[in-house]
Amino acid sequence: MLERLVIVAVASLTCISIAAADDVLDGQAVFKNCAPCHEIGPTAHNRVGPILKGLDGRRAGTVAGYPYSPATRYSGIVWTEFEFKDYVKNPKAKVPGTKMPFTGLTNQRDIDNLWSFLKQYQSDGAMVPLTAETRPQPVRSN
Repeated sequence: MLERLVIVAVASLTCISIAAADDVLDGQAVFKNCAPCHEIGPTAHNRVGPILKGLDGRRAGTVAGYPYSPATRYSGIVWTEFEFKDYVKNPKAKVPGTKMPFTGLTNQRDIDNLWSFLKQYQSDGAMVPLTAETRPQPVRSN
């Protein structure tokens, strides 16, 4: 009986890990919508939009060498999961006067997955190793 319970627990944890990894991979696919303007990773450079490495915890409008709009520079936003997800739904509503022409994402799962993908990247562009503590958790509906 105990052996059966252990097998079920391990199988459940494996499924959760696979689902979390899929969230990151799905987020990478969603990032393709961002890639025409933004780069991420160790060799990322500002393009039409600023680099997105090290986004989690960074103040909006502070990437060196990127010419932000005054609206973004003085928005007071610090990029957290909540702020990013709210912003990416409708950037012009969140920061009136932003230069960002993107109209926004409407699918909440895409938004969640995109955040899971972006938050892996540290300010130097290196990816945070996925561990039990850093692995994005799957979104569960009740």
